[in-house]
Amino acid sequence: MEREVRVRFAPSPTGPLHIGGVRTALYNYLLARKLGGKMLLRIEDTDQNRFVPGAEDYIRQSLEWAGIKLDESPWTATPGPHAPYRQSERKPMYMQYAQQLIDSGHAYYAFDTAEELDAMRARLTAAKVPNPQYNSITRAQMRNSLTLPAEEVKQLLETGAQYVIRLKVPRKEEIRFNDLIRGWVVVHSSAVDDKVLMKSDGMPTYHLANIVDDHLMEITHVIRGEEWLPSAPLHVLLYRYFGWEATMPQFAHLPLLLKPDGTGKLSKRDGDRLGFPVFPLEWHGKDAETGEPTVSSGYRESGYLPEAFINFLAFLGWNPGTTQELFSMQELIEAFSIERVSKSPARFDQNKVRWYNEQYLRAKPDAELAQYLQEALKGQGLEVPADKAEQIAALVKERATFPADLAKEAQIFFTRPASYDEQVISKKWNAQVSGALAEFARQLPAAADTTPDAIKTLLTQVVEGQGLKLGQVLQALRVAVTGAAAGPDLMAIMSILGAQETAQRIELAVAALAQPAA
Repeated sequence: MEREVRVRFAPSPTGPLHIGGVRTALYNYLLARKLGGKMLLRIEDTDQNRFVPGAEDYIRQSLEWAGIKLDESPWTATPGPHAPYRQSERKPMYMQYAQQLIDSGHAYYAFDTAEELDAMRARLTAAKVPNPQYNSITRAQMRNSLTLPAEEVKQLLETGAQYVIRLKVPRKEEIRFNDLIRGWVVVHSSAVDDKVLMKSDGMPTYHLANIVDDHLMEITHVIRGEEWLPSAPLHVLLYRYFGWEATMPQFAHLPLLLKPDGTGKLSKRDGDRLGFPVFPLEWHGKDAETGEPTVSSGYRESGYLPEAFINFLAFLGWNPGTTQELFSMQELIEAFSIERVSKSPARFDQNKVRWYNEQYLRAKPDAELAQYLQEALKGQGLEVPADKAEQIAALVKERATFPADLAKEAQIFFTRPASYDEQVISKKWNAQVSGALAEFARQLPAAADTTPDAIKTLLTQVVEGQGLKLGQVLQALRVAVTGAAAGPDLMAIMSILGAQETAQRIELAVAALAQPAA
């Protein structure tokens, strides 16, 4: 019988969730949904020293905003079949698995003090040994249950001596596994150190807890960042030593996210320094050195739509093999395959995520854009009827990247010009143009029809009656009405402003520009 596909996202609550973490969660989600499986979330909080209050709730809010739905997690109303989903709440069960490895000869007690470990590293460094580590060679000179007499080990354990439990990595062995993205990965065991599995405080390390939990939670695929690739051989050994190789999940290690210039990995510190968010939501934290409050920008608060954010993230390391760029979440699920994830690093492109936001914003119904606009204008003390807000939103949306831009572009409808574009005035404004605009302003309030087409017809008649062509007055008229040389469709602007307001603006411009320069 074929196993149900089960994936997991396992973040640590040590700070805000980086967008690289959201991408990992997204790829897990897409694979699970594509293959009709389930996605669970497990909080890996075994390192209590690095725990940051508020980080877990931040993770939850980030995934909810991004539209990544979980089947099992610490937050679901009904506990899932493998609860609890916080490793700190699973603490009592890990020791039995560490003990199992000791009993089978695949792990051992290590009683070395911090000073002894420092001395060992110093000796190796002095001997010019690269990357000094506790391994199959150095463990023979250390204080552990492999070197000490059995009676002394027994006595140390009975008297409560401090110890850790380490994995006993074989000295000469090839460890291999087939990565779904990278193909066969082969590592010699001499490059793998005897990692700590249980710490002196009785908490498991990531390595032990991760493998035990993935096995008990029946995980079939482990999709995670490239930074975990060096740990994969260790994890393969653990599956083997526990006797779980037959159900070991398939591994897929995702490519790195690079800075925009490609010079290195995109880090949590890069965002505000480089002028763009690297977190899904705004994060309020503390400076690690000074303890002073800090605020890091988020995509949500910066005006990015979750659909645009997700579409952009999906393409950071994956492509559908077609020219299509815009995908709904459902379309991403249907198109996704782990085989089309690249092993090469993906360069972050802030211009591209802005482009995605523009596409999704402009594709939204005008009624929805009107709500964004009304909310922003209300904050400025302006109450705008829904029908007028919808007209304005439809007109200015092509000039907007973020929802907040709608209100910025809409200011021309609520604020009369305080100045006029000097370049246009110097080239296009003269007595004849001024006279034609004044006549248009005189006739406009009496017009029975003020649709954009009707306004254009009246303007054409007035202008031609003054012996001019429409092209000779259009830029001057735009400056008179808005103050600017460019903008949305002028006839539509005048239609929304209304005949009376438009006429008054033109009259003010004619009067102001008739005054001699100071």
